[in-house]
Amino acid sequence: MRKVLLLTDGKAGHENQSKALARGLGCDFEAVRIAFSSPLAKAASYFLDRIGVHTTSLYSKTSDGLDLAQIAARRGEFAAVVATGSGCFYAAKTIASRLGVKCAVVLFPRGYRLSDFGCILAPTFDRPPQRDNIVELPANLVPNDAGFYSKGVESFRRHYVETTGRAFADGTSAQAVIIGGPNKCSTMTPEWMKIQLDVIFAKKKGELWVTTSRRTPADVEKVVDSYPWDYRLIYSRDKFNPIPAFVSLASRLYVTAESTGMLSEACTCGKAEVAVLDNLKPGGHKFRRFVDGLAEGGYAGGNRKIDLSVQIARARELLGL
Repeated sequence: MRKVLLLTDGKAGHENQSKALARGLGCDFEAVRIAFSSPLAKAASYFLDRIGVHTTSLYSKTSDGLDLAQIAARRGEFAAVVATGSGCFYAAKTIASRLGVKCAVVLFPRGYRLSDFGCILAPTFDRPPQRDNIVELPANLVPNDAGFYSKGVESFRRHYVETTGRAFADGTSAQAVIIGGPNKCSTMTPEWMKIQLDVIFAKKKGELWVTTSRRTPADVEKVVDSYPWDYRLIYSRDKFNPIPAFVSLASRLYVTAESTGMLSEACTCGKAEVAVLDNLKPGGHKFRRFVDGLAEGGYAGGNRKIDLSVQIARARELLGL
């Protein structure tokens, strides 16, 4: 199997998109965690990129204690370089050039020259320009292989028994709620959460499951915890991830609007109808554009699923794989 070099800034949401792309391309990967040596180094990368200067010296040693120059010297080992996020864009094109391969980046690399990226997979809500090397995505890239989700379901079955004390029956009918947290474009208060949960419980069909996240405020978690769930995962107490199972098993998924990664997964995988819990602030920001785009496509408010096979095929073509 061909192997790609996966550069990661350590952020799970970024790294998971890069892994999803690598798997979609049909490639194995070697992940290397990198970081700019300082905020000034990152600022300098924009200027140096504009004048065509690409150096590995702006980065600290990798998570394995290696200098990026050592990795950039490993010609012949990798078929491409894959990266997600602003902390990796400059390194991706720098190392790809030294390795003699092309790079694919996920998310729009604003501020950098676009022409020397082999492939840019940019969300539609970022309003990327039309270029031959830009592939627009209606949502984030998410894992979409059967093995990943089957393992998630098996782990969930065990966790369900451990936390509820009940056996998990095949064919259990359930609806699931996925709760994120506030950001600059959204709010989340205990009062708002109670209103949402009262409506959800009034419409209950079968079991009701819930998970909070690392971003969920403590006072909101307290409200969530007060309801009579059939299964609950309160992140501040338990870091288990039930979302692959929720996506695979639930007939309906409620997801808070600011959770772009979770909404992307819900709208791409499984068969569940997806309902958005709208906690967004007013305005035409990218989160609103994202949610509106999912609704217009029939992915949110329905059970139509996103198919990225055309976009992945185009990325493979641009990378020469």
